[in-house]
Amino acid sequence: MPILIPILQGLRLFDSLPADKLAEVSVTMNERRVERREVVIKRGETDAGLGFLIEGRLQTVNFTLDGREVGIDFVEDGDFFGELSVIDGQPAPEYIIAVAPSRIAFLERERARELMFSTPRGAAAVAERLAARMRRAAGHRALLALPSSFQRVCAQLTLLTQRDGSGQTVITMAPTHQEIAIMVNTSRETVTRTLQFLQGLKVLARDGNSLLVHQPETLQEAADGKVAPTK
Repeated sequence: MPILIPILQGLRLFDSLPADKLAEVSVTMNERRVERREVVIKRGETDAGLGFLIEGRLQTVNFTLDGREVGIDFVEDGDFFGELSVIDGQPAPEYIIAVAPSRIAFLERERARELMFSTPRGAAAVAERLAARMRRAAGHRALLALPSSFQRVCAQLTLLTQRDGSGQTVITMAPTHQEIAIMVNTSRETVTRTLQFLQGLKVLARDGNSLLVHQPETLQEAADGKVAPTK
């Protein structure tokens, strides 16, 4: 079904468009729902267009030559994805997979390019998205250089933290153990043991789908190798 204008106004690329432009866009886009583990964009696709995540969570992944899945990044509510292929016209460089039941929509490539580059706000949104992606990629490369799986898991958790409205450090919609494992090149069992260790120290506590980080300084020390389980 066509997307309602109030929904478009909550998406980053559209939040500054006037009502008449939003009305034009709304009739060209259709919302659809995807289930967990459903592929949203396949690596090598050339005509997916620009995607928008209305609700849920997506993960960008790739595969090594020996078939191992490697997690690259997450796409959160209100964000867009697939922008690299829209910009340069090349095939999609990675898979995008739903890691939670999600609502998504796509905008055809040429229309997406028009919106991206026809207004300063659109160009700024794209530039900010690419800059954030590059910063996360740089942080991820540094993370993968850490010597132990325990440190890598803790460092990944640190990257996922944010402050909520009350000032509490939290990891909202915490990834599954497997989703963390493929991002830090370790096993799901290692992630489980690490989380159990951190919970035993009262560093973390689960709260529904989120993790409350009661001791962010200790979590950072664990990522730095200053806190570790006894062998």
